[in-house]
Amino acid sequence: MATNFVQDGHIVTITAPAGGVSSGDGILVGALFGVALTDAAEGEAVNVQLSGAWSLPKASAAVFAQGGAVSWDSTAGQCVAPATGKVPVGTALVAAGSGTTSVVVRLDGTATAAA
Repeated sequence: MATNFVQDGHIVTITAPAGGVSSGDGILVGALFGVALTDAAEGEAVNVQLSGAWSLPKASAAVFAQGGAVSWDSTAGQCVAPATGKVPVGTALVAAGSGTTSVVVRLDGTATAAA
């Protein structure tokens, strides 16, 4: 067996960003986006899931078709339509129309950067 394997990478431990995080929050640190699995104060270690399907907050005016690309607005802490300066994070598993406050997103689980 290979001796350099570290982990499967679906859950990683990172340092909580400024302001800390609550369990279930979307979290973007560098090029990693995932969902915090526990509460953590700023600077504390927190386990983050980088894959899977999650119900995440979205901008009320944002509209997602099933299978549509979903981006993250780290300033507002919510999913938005792809746009310059927003970070692609996954794909909508169900349609989410204007006026709704969440969207089910299948996380890409890959390193990402703002568009």
